[in-house]
Amino acid sequence: MGWPPPPGQPDPGPAQSQPAAERWAWARWSSLGIAGLGALLGGLAGGLVVVGVTLVLKAGIDFASGQGTWFVLTVPPLGLLLAVLTLHGYGLLAGAPVQKKRARSWRTFPPPDAARADISADVVASAGEEERFPWRLAPIRTVAILATVGLGGAMGTEAPAAYLGVATGVCLGDRGRWWRRLLRPAALAGGAAGVAALMRIPLVGTLFMLELGRRRQAPVSAERVLAALVGGVIGWGIDAFFGLSLIRLVVPKEAPGTLAQAVVTALFIGAASGAISAAAGAAVFKAKKWQAAPAVRLVLGVTATIVIALALVRIAVPSAAVGPGGGAILWAEGVDAPPSSALAVCLLRAAATTAAVLAGGCGGVFVPFLAVGDLAGRVFAPGLRVGHDLAGAAGAAGGIAGGYRLPLTAVAMVLGYGGPPRATLTCLGTILTASAAAAAFDGLLSRAKKLGRRSAGRS
Repeated sequence: MGWPPPPGQPDPGPAQSQPAAERWAWARWSSLGIAGLGALLGGLAGGLVVVGVTLVLKAGIDFASGQGTWFVLTVPPLGLLLAVLTLHGYGLLAGAPVQKKRARSWRTFPPPDAARADISADVVASAGEEERFPWRLAPIRTVAILATVGLGGAMGTEAPAAYLGVATGVCLGDRGRWWRRLLRPAALAGGAAGVAALMRIPLVGTLFMLELGRRRQAPVSAERVLAALVGGVIGWGIDAFFGLSLIRLVVPKEAPGTLAQAVVTALFIGAASGAISAAAGAAVFKAKKWQAAPAVRLVLGVTATIVIALALVRIAVPSAAVGPGGGAILWAEGVDAPPSSALAVCLLRAAATTAAVLAGGCGGVFVPFLAVGDLAGRVFAPGLRVGHDLAGAAGAAGGIAGGYRLPLTAVAMVLGYGGPPRATLTCLGTILTASAAAAAFDGLLSRAKKLGRRSAGRS
């Protein structure tokens, strides 16, 4: 984003005149004021829009979780089909003829024909230059989100929250010359408010948007931080005011008995959740970027979705196969799942999200990584003799740090949901271990790719 000092006005030094210093100070405070006003408007608008859509998604997920095997095997795949038809049937590629020119910008995706379902890519690509965000595509993508997530697909609600929050802020700022001054802070605050309302933790929304922006080297200026903070607080305030419960986070209730137990727990669960979620993240990235015809992707993804759902129903319950993973966690809690079953469901849930992405589903992977990490942590709960709630919370934090590569967001989440101090420290240690495990996985994957290219060159 960056709201720099006025052009030609460096930081005033002692040699500069007092009027020049006063003008610079006024410009600086004016820039912060604009950022605050834009964040206030964008946060309120974006947060309310996200809450409205998320309530519909949550109702759909809750309904799907209460259905039987027949629903699991038919409705989520039909949702993926509807999402693909919406994005690739009704949606157009730039340059395609359309009868009504006014409708072109609302359904035309720019070349090259990138993954139309990858809503996170637009948030990252426009970070710091939010005026480039294609907000007019939000309605058609909202339909795809409702079809994918609302009908029980194995994808999450956090990417839709960030995407719709940013889109609302950009739409608000794209009203004319004066409003454009508010566009960037409104967009950033809208995304932060959406994620904060979803997670019920203000700093999670703030850091989620800032860390995503750093992937594109967006500057962390005072104005940008202010907008993200204001948005996070507004999103949390909306959640608190309406008494919402849009997502369920596992809160550790029992702390490790000794320091040694805490260290071992952080090491084992961090390594497992970090490695598994990093592998899942690599698979999801590969599925997103695979250049194949939408029909081919859909057939393969839907077939894999049905096979994985059958396996999850056999090992666990039908609710473990729908939604971003909350049903799988409730199953693991309810039956005190043995380690082998918890590991199987963990891996199958990662595969289910990958299959949904491969098919062309439109949603997020942050919440599915929470579930994958949670289940990975529970694998070690009996052996480490720690509570399943602590193992699940630590694993969830590790899944975000290792799979989504958002360690600061994971830290904010751990500090936000609380628990005994030693349990909190254990979860923070898990984040460090998971980040190291993910880095090690990346190194091994890079080395394997180099060896593969060398072998291909020799042959």
